Amino acid sequence: MGTNRVELREVNADNWYECCLLEVAKEQKEFMVPNAVSIAQTKFEPSLKALAITVEEKIVGFCMYNTRQEELDGYWIYRIMVDKKYQGQGIGSAATKLLLVEMAALPQAKKIVVGYHPENKGAHHLYASLGFCDEGHRFGQEMAVIHYIAD
Repeated sequence: MGTNRVELREVNADNWYECCLLEVAKEQKEFMVPNAVSIAQTKFEPSLKALAITVEEKIVGFCMYNTRQEELDGYWIYRIMVDKKYQGQGIGSAATKLLLVEMAALPQAKKIVVGYHPENKGAHHLYASLGFCDEGHRFGQEMAVIHYIAD
């Protein structure tokens, strides 16, 4: 599975259940909300957009973001996960890059923000490698890092 085949697809009636079956590695579970909860959240918060991460037509991950600006005057990535069987292949990085391009097209997009638990080393490495900046923002247990969109 090459990362050049990573795509984002809207979660819909045909693929939502497959997204619910995806699991992160055991040591990541404490940092992640189950995908089923995230998908349910989109039904009550219509500004949230849920996407399946696919590689060669197979669903291997899930992500979700808000199409409305929030704290720090940015658009927030709410979730991004890759199933434990597909981790370590660059899929999360490739999917996040696609997500950044999609989110940069939102109205007045200047910042994309993601929050994660400081002990989540995988998330920390991923976001730092993609140019997210830690400016010391904290929301409860989570740190928030910012990706600035070039004009």
